[in-house]
Amino acid sequence: MTSATQTPTIEELESLVGRQFPGGTYALEPWRVWLTNDVIGAPQRTDGIAHPMFCYYAAMAGLGISINEMFTLCYASADDGPMFGECDIQQLRPLEVGSTYTVRGEITSAVRKQGARTGTFDIVAFQLEVVAADGEVSSVVSNSFIFPRRSS
Repeated sequence: MTSATQTPTIEELESLVGRQFPGGTYALEPWRVWLTNDVIGAPQRTDGIAHPMFCYYAAMAGLGISINEMFTLCYASADDGPMFGECDIQQLRPLEVGSTYTVRGEITSAVRKQGARTGTFDIVAFQLEVVAADGEVSSVVSNSFIFPRRSS
């Protein structure tokens, strides 16, 4: 196995696919919803429904590992200059203020690419599900990180 900041082999990179995150929970506390709405300029709702951005916040907070740990898992560090790739948020049903959600997810793809100007880089994608107490998936968040790779 390579160290955290050395370019992984293709086999090491591909072995990330299917790796599940520890996951966790995210409580949609009323105070947190109020403060977030205030910060992002969203109206304060009285119907008990959280702003749709909480789909993303809950997913990332409930991942079960830190972003630095994610980078290490992907054979990188913040010093390597990883970049946020894509994000897709599917809200299947509203998130309810005062509820606690379970988060589960896994790495869905890991590919190596070569850019004319950027050189070698890897794109690692992952998907997180935010699950309500009744077992129904409330939202699905798909993200990717781009990891520049230095020549060995």
